[in-house]
Amino acid sequence: MKRLAALAILAIGLTGGLGACGDGGETTGSDNNEVTLSVWGPQEDQVDQSSWLQTQEAAFAAAHPEWKITWKNSVVSEGDAAVTVKQDTSAAADVYMFANDQLGTLVEASAIGVLPPDALAQVKEQNSDVMVDSVTGADGQVYGAPFTANTWFMYYDKAVFSDEDIKSLDTMLAKGKVAFPLDTAWYIPSFYIGNGCTMYGPDGTDEAAGVDFSGAKGADVTAYLAGLAANSNFVVDSNGAGLAGIEDRTIGAFFSGTWDAAKVQDALGDDFGAAQLPSFDLGGKAVQMKSFAGSKAIAFNPNAKNPQAAAAFAAFLGSTAAQKAHYDMRGIVPTDNSLASDAAVAADPVATAQIDTIANTSVAQPTVPAMNNFWDPTENFGKGLVSKEVTAANAAEKTEAWNTSLNAGS
Repeated sequence: MKRLAALAILAIGLTGGLGACGDGGETTGSDNNEVTLSVWGPQEDQVDQSSWLQTQEAAFAAAHPEWKITWKNSVVSEGDAAVTVKQDTSAAADVYMFANDQLGTLVEASAIGVLPPDALAQVKEQNSDVMVDSVTGADGQVYGAPFTANTWFMYYDKAVFSDEDIKSLDTMLAKGKVAFPLDTAWYIPSFYIGNGCTMYGPDGTDEAAGVDFSGAKGADVTAYLAGLAANSNFVVDSNGAGLAGIEDRTIGAFFSGTWDAAKVQDALGDDFGAAQLPSFDLGGKAVQMKSFAGSKAIAFNPNAKNPQAAAAFAAFLGSTAAQKAHYDMRGIVPTDNSLASDAAVAADPVATAQIDTIANTSVAQPTVPAMNNFWDPTENFGKGLVSKEVTAANAAEKTEAWNTSLNAGS
């Protein structure tokens, strides 16, 4: 606790003078000494006084003696934040954790505050452009302080593939079996985006720009994927086939996220490997796969009775010290770039794989409303590849039809 308090005091320069208002300026009005802050977070973060949330609250209070804070914690998971907020925005928590795919809903409900200047500077210093983009609204404003990423990367069997092999998907397929969810919409765009296709502009926030998988840049990838589906060493990762193949050692690699780490580690033991995404060979050119990346972040409610304190605490929960404590207590992989060199994080292959993926082989998953029209057509397109309905011969025609369906109504 003493160490956390000391670290918190060091953070005052970033969090102590935060304001909170819709345009990122200073708060009008003032907070008095008696401050009540309601906070939402998952159950695992607030079991008792030794849990992450409670220890961070104590550290924040120690760093801000100018406020006498009463804490009111409730269990609302990151995935449920937007739904719960919309039920009654005036009764929503002052500070809450949310999954970034809910950002548009929260902005529309006027229940999430634009980061004040000091908090914005903190978030940009700590995080990659992808993570900053993940909490950037269509209006260009930044909302929330990321604390962990949501993406996927590669697990592999070191007895099958070397450190050099895993740089190239095609090299891997020449040596052993690789599973990939070719019929799952969250994974398919990684090949297209790597080859220069775009979704809603360069940073995924321009809904009017639509999806651009058209022309040769899209058709060439489709032809490659049709060949991939026909490769005898390629396995469609459907209904858990990838993990099952890793567990019985019939598959050498598959693509997933931190949620499968424990099972893969148990299955592979000393042969356990995790890494950022490989490239693939497209017409003699190495093209880097790029996964969608989102984040879980801390937000403050602009409708809070004490918005300055709420904004300051939101930034505090996203600080380097708080992220490190989150990792130490619960294994929550941080987004803070400086923690990549922390001894414990650097020694964790899963944390390293996710951090490397965010930094090198990912793009921010778009959060614009038009994304609602992306998932079903893309899943159907992937199923067409798996069933051989989409082939190298009809790649251009099928890709254009798919691209048209993605932009329908936009």
